[in-house]
Amino acid sequence: MLSASRGTRRRKIRRRADMPLLGGARPPIAALLALLLAVAGATALVLGDRDHAGTDTAILGSQQRVAEDGALSLRASLDESVTDLQRAATLFSGSRPVTADTALDKLGKVYNKWRGTAVIDPADGTLLAARGENIPLASLLKDVKGAPEGDKGKDGKPTAPAPQLVRLRSGETRMLVTAPLGGGDRPRLLVASGTLNVPGISTGENRSLLVVDSAGTVLASDGPPVARTSWAKQAARTAASDFTRTPEPGGHPGASGHLMARTGGDGDRRTAVGYAAAGRAPGENSPAGGLGLSVITSVKVTGDPAAVRTQAFGLVAAGVLLVLALVVTWVLMRTVQRPLLQLYLESRRLGRGELDRPVRRFRGREPARIGAALESLRRQSLGDRPTRTGRARGGFGTRGTVIVCGVLLLAWAAPLLLLLNRAGGSVTVPKQLVEDQRRRTDTAADRVRKALNEGWADVASVAQIVGAGPKEPAKDDKEARQEAQDAKATAKDAAKDAAADRTVLETTLREHPRYRAVYVLDGDGKVLARAGASPRHPAGRKPYPDSVAQLNTSGKEPAVAAYAAVPDGDGRTVVGEYDPQFLISMVTRPGLGQVWLVDKKHRVIAADRPHGFRAFGKLPGGHLDTLAAKARKDSDGKAVLHRSARSASLAAAAPFTGGGAVKGLEWQVVSEQPTSWLKLPEYTAERHTMLAGLLGVTAAVACLGWLHIIVIRPLRALAGQAEALAAGDRKTVLFPQHHDEVGAVVRNLELIRQRLARPSGRN
Repeated sequence: MLSASRGTRRRKIRRRADMPLLGGARPPIAALLALLLAVAGATALVLGDRDHAGTDTAILGSQQRVAEDGALSLRASLDESVTDLQRAATLFSGSRPVTADTALDKLGKVYNKWRGTAVIDPADGTLLAARGENIPLASLLKDVKGAPEGDKGKDGKPTAPAPQLVRLRSGETRMLVTAPLGGGDRPRLLVASGTLNVPGISTGENRSLLVVDSAGTVLASDGPPVARTSWAKQAARTAASDFTRTPEPGGHPGASGHLMARTGGDGDRRTAVGYAAAGRAPGENSPAGGLGLSVITSVKVTGDPAAVRTQAFGLVAAGVLLVLALVVTWVLMRTVQRPLLQLYLESRRLGRGELDRPVRRFRGREPARIGAALESLRRQSLGDRPTRTGRARGGFGTRGTVIVCGVLLLAWAAPLLLLLNRAGGSVTVPKQLVEDQRRRTDTAADRVRKALNEGWADVASVAQIVGAGPKEPAKDDKEARQEAQDAKATAKDAAKDAAADRTVLETTLREHPRYRAVYVLDGDGKVLARAGASPRHPAGRKPYPDSVAQLNTSGKEPAVAAYAAVPDGDGRTVVGEYDPQFLISMVTRPGLGQVWLVDKKHRVIAADRPHGFRAFGKLPGGHLDTLAAKARKDSDGKAVLHRSARSASLAAAAPFTGGGAVKGLEWQVVSEQPTSWLKLPEYTAERHTMLAGLLGVTAAVACLGWLHIIVIRPLRALAGQAEALAAGDRKTVLFPQHHDEVGAVVRNLELIRQRLARPSGRN
């Protein structure tokens, strides 16, 4: 009795060891069913009816982008004002320090952005020199006198108060910028006041533009008066509260958003509002980013927004997928999972030596082959000779079954992914989006124009300092000739002046990332001093007059430079060549599509393209050339909705306006954005339909591929091993690759092989 109980316990333990763990055919089939049910539910949800706010969402997103462009333009303009004054003060305090009056005179010749300039003594507030309008110095002097005595920066120089906003009695706002001015026998402070203007965005009759501070107070405005409306106050409060929010990496450097204000009782009259803070990203150095300014833009929206009806389509698609999921699961369980379990039971019975009844017949090619081999092995165990069982019996194979199931699921997913719910090129695009494309393109053109003009002003300020060197005397001036002889006798002093000029150029290049090279030319175009890369001014050509000039019309990259003549410099000119990457950064704006900066013959100078651009190439499309030609005749720019056979796009062109050093370039900015990138309800429904199809394809490929790799391929290999064993191969050792149903059958076949391989292997 004791030995019998021990034998029974051993058989139970052996049976448990033979049972497969959770693996094989059951997990991929169960996962496929679960994923298909999830996809069906998601399809019914995401393809529900698009609400009536679909079109409004696209308009709101566009207003947010307009506000972000305005905030960036405002911040860049204010930052440039601060850095211009600081760099000018540094140059005026160099090796040739100038007096207070001379500094203000030189500053006025180069920059015309400031309403007033002054030089004060920070110790007692004494006004040493002044130009332009009276500067409100009360709050500034309070900050200066309240600073610790001898407070200096890291470089040992006296620090200046941070830029601040001052409200005048007239209601206007001034920004005060300060910079320490060295070179005298006592500390001096250079002060400039500038008007806080709204960004360069065209407003029109329906658009309003506001600049507010951190308290929500309107500092500047343009367009129809809206400061007293409830939505304006709400947007101002929202922008002010969101100003301290950390911006998202890679996005707008500051908080931004939008809201929809309804001004009519029935909701027909609506106002789309976008706001953006002129802030700075973490670690970014921006003096204007700390002023707490925000830009708010608004536009009136009329008419009912469109809606797309897709709920019935979504329910039908989800129902079809639900039926397919149940059918495919039932087929796989009947043709793959159940035969595997039955093969496992039959092989385990033969492995234990239970040979009294024949092996059942199986359907399906691989199960039928394995079942026939097991029957042959049973007979061999009873004394028959080995025989070949044959191949390709039992009809359809398991691999074919999986392929058919995949085709059924792909037949549902492929039309959703490629054909159904296509928006096409006939989608109704609101006129406001077309107008916003033009406004944003115009803002980009104004941004590039101001950046180039600011670059020229920086070069002109350098020319003021370089021009302080010695000059050639006139031939009929005896006293001048005597001075020239003295100058030649003091060659060491001339060398010091040349070294000072090189220092100024190197400092300018280091502090201005917009340049690739800064150098000085004589009247014949010969380079006298330089810093940075090799000059690309045409050899032997006289310098261009004071302007920004395009140096080439072909080559691998464009060459653009700012020329500023040295005052009383006998033809000497300071040149600053712009870095091509700087031009690319000027036209790079998210949500505007593809943007090109082109010259007067529509050759590409810079572009915002994911894969780069070809310098001096043509615009991609005749409609863009036509649009650029029309925009050149209209200073306000042009925008169109271009439709082709399969798609539609928003295109706009904006030429440079406003004059300045870039007046002779005749450049313009051209942009194009496919309408499919817009958040219109038709495109939203199309994308959701494609998403449902993509999810279906992913679920089918992942689970059926998993089933094929883990089960079908090992099962086909197992059929060959079983037939070889039945044909008399007793030397090949069989070992399982996975601990699942197929692996369990392989282990049982190995037990059968071992028993048949023994001399007394008959039972």
